[in-house]
Amino acid sequence: MSLPPGFLDELRTRLSLTSVVGRKVMWDMRKSNQAKGDMWAPCPFHQEKSASFHVDDRKGFYYCFGCHAKGDAISFVRETENVGFMEAVEILSREAGMTMPARDPQAQQKADKRSQLAEVMEQAVKFFRLQLNTGAAAEARTYLDRRGLDAAALERWEIGFAPDQWQGLWDHLKAKNVEDQLILDAGLAKPSNKGGKPYDTFRGRIIFPIRDARGRAIAFGGRAMDPNDNAKYLNSPETALFDKGRSLFNHGPARTAAGKGQPLIVAEGYMDVIALASYGFEAAVAPLGTAVTENQLQMLWRIAPEPIVALDGDTAGLRAAMRLIDLALPLLQAGQSLRFAIMPPGKDPDDLLRADGAPALQKLLDEAMPMVRLLWQRETEGKVFDSPERKAALDKTLRDKITQIKDPSIRSHYGQEIKDLRWQLFRPQRGAGPRSGGAGRRWTASPTALASTKASVLAAAADPGATDHLREAVVLAVLLTRPELIEPFESGLEQMRCSDPLHADLRDLMLRHMDLDAGALHTRISEALGPEPLENLMSQRHVAIVPCIRVPGDLDKARLTIAEELAKLQSTRGLDAEMAEAVEDLDGVADEGLTWRVSEAARAAEQARRSGQEDRAEYDVAENGAVLSRDERRRLHDLLGQISIEKPGRSSG
Repeated sequence: MSLPPGFLDELRTRLSLTSVVGRKVMWDMRKSNQAKGDMWAPCPFHQEKSASFHVDDRKGFYYCFGCHAKGDAISFVRETENVGFMEAVEILSREAGMTMPARDPQAQQKADKRSQLAEVMEQAVKFFRLQLNTGAAAEARTYLDRRGLDAAALERWEIGFAPDQWQGLWDHLKAKNVEDQLILDAGLAKPSNKGGKPYDTFRGRIIFPIRDARGRAIAFGGRAMDPNDNAKYLNSPETALFDKGRSLFNHGPARTAAGKGQPLIVAEGYMDVIALASYGFEAAVAPLGTAVTENQLQMLWRIAPEPIVALDGDTAGLRAAMRLIDLALPLLQAGQSLRFAIMPPGKDPDDLLRADGAPALQKLLDEAMPMVRLLWQRETEGKVFDSPERKAALDKTLRDKITQIKDPSIRSHYGQEIKDLRWQLFRPQRGAGPRSGGAGRRWTASPTALASTKASVLAAAADPGATDHLREAVVLAVLLTRPELIEPFESGLEQMRCSDPLHADLRDLMLRHMDLDAGALHTRISEALGPEPLENLMSQRHVAIVPCIRVPGDLDKARLTIAEELAKLQSTRGLDAEMAEAVEDLDGVADEGLTWRVSEAARAAEQARRSGQEDRAEYDVAENGAVLSRDERRRLHDLLGQISIEKPGRSSG
C-alpha cells in the first residue's frame, strides 16, 4: 500500500527515537547528554561492552561505530522486530497515536487473515498445554522428566501434548466456532482423501510451540512418542504465518539475551535449545527441520555478528557444518562470520550438558574454530599430500573456495590464513633433508659459525658448511630486496635445508608473507625476530658485494642470482647425500654403480663450484676427473678406499 504524502514525516516528528531505542538498550548515562538528545549505549545489533551505539534524537538517526548499523526509527523496528516496512510503520503509528491510512481491500484482507490465523494458533497452544496434564500424556510426562524438564521449564516453553486421536484438536476448535478453512490454513489439520472429516496434523506427539521474533505462535514442532513413527520430529506445514526457511526456534528470547552480551549459539533442535537455556546459555536458537538457509543466516547476523554453530559431533553434524560454510562464504562481510563448536563424538549439546555440565560446554564455546580453520580441516583431514599433484589439487580446491568471498579484504585475509596453514603442513623440518635411501634418515644442521667468521670467505676453505651458509645468506638477502620473486621460487625455497636456525626463521617468515612488499616484509620480520637478524644479514661482506644487491633494480639479475645459488646448494648437498647413502650401503663390497653415483654427484658439485668462483676455496682434481674441495676429496678418497670395484658384468662376491 502507499502512504499519503507527509505521513512518515509526521510519524518521525511525533516519535522520540530515544524512546523507541530505549526499549532495547541500556543507556550509558556517563557518556550521554539527555538534555540534548545525545545518547550512547552498547549496540543492540552486535555484542560489545563499550557504548559505541549513538542516537541523535534531534536528527532522528542512530549509528554504531562498531558494526556501522545506521538508520531511523522505522529501520530500528524493522531490524529488532524482524518485520517488514509496513509492519514497522504500523507498530510506530500505534505508539505515536496515529491512525494508519486505510489499506486497499486485498492487503487489508490479507492482514486480517494473518491475524485470524494467529488467534487460532493461540487456541491450539492452550489446547495442547491442557492435554499434557491428562492421563493419555503420562508417557510424555515421564519422557520430559527423564530429559530434565521440570514444571518451570514446561511452563516457560509452553510444552504440550497432542493426543493420539484423529480429530482431537479439530473437534476442540470446531466447538469454539472456528471455521474449517482457518484450521486448515493454520496447518493444524489436513483434509481427508476419503471424503471424511479433516484429521489433526499432530497426533501422539509432544508439542513445542514455535513463535516468531514478535512472540506470535506461528507453528508447532512435535516429537513422536511412538518409536516406530516414520518422522521422529514433525513441523507444521508452511502457511501464511510460517515459512520454516525464515524462522528460528527461540528467536525473540535469544535476541534479547544476545543483546545483553551472551554468545548466540545455533543448535540443531528444540531440546538442544531448551537444554542450553536451562544451563544459562539463553541466546540459543535452532533452524526448523532443515539446514540453515540464507535467510536464516542473515537473521542470525542481525542478532550477533559471529554466531557459534554448536553441532553434533557425528558425521551428520559435520556435514551440516560444511554445508553451512559453503553457504556463508559468499555472504561474509567485515566483522560478520561464523565460529564452530563441534561436540564430542556421539553427543549433542543436551547430552554434554547433562553429562558434564555448563563448564564443559563453555570450554567448547571458548575454543570454537573460526570458519577458515574448519574449511581447512575439511579439505585436509585424513588425506595424504605426498605428491605435487595432490598438493596442487588441494591448492585448487581452496583457491576455488576463497574466490567465492566477495569482500576483497576478507578474501585477502583468508588467503593469508590458508598460506599459514599450508606452510605448517608442508614446511621443511628443521635439521631434516631429502630422503635418499635409508628408512628414517634425517639430515642434521651444520653447527653455526661465530658471527665474526660467517662473513669471511676464508671460512669456506676450513668448513664446507660455511659455503652453504654463505649461499643461503645470498638467496635470503636478494629475496628480501625483491620479495616479488619469493613466489616464483617458493618450491626451491621450501626445499632449501637451512644450515642456520636463524636462516630457517627468515625463510619461514618470507614464505608466510610473500604477498607483502619489501618495506612491509622487513617490518613483519623485525616484529617477529627483532631488527638484528636483518641488519646482520644485509651487512655481511659477501652479501653486500652481490651485484643485484650492491646496485638494486635489475630484476632479471636478481632472478638469475637466486636460481644459481639454489642450484649450487642443491648440487653440493646432493654429493653429501650420495656419500651418506654410500656409507650406509657398504657391507665390505659394492658394485661399480655405487662408485658411479658418487662420481656423478661429484661432477655435479664441481659444475656448481666452477660457476661460483667467488667462493675462493682451494680445489683439487679427483681421480674421476671432478674438481673437489680438499675436504670433499679426502672424504671421497676414504669412501672409495672401502669399495672393491668389480668389473662390469660380474657379480660382487
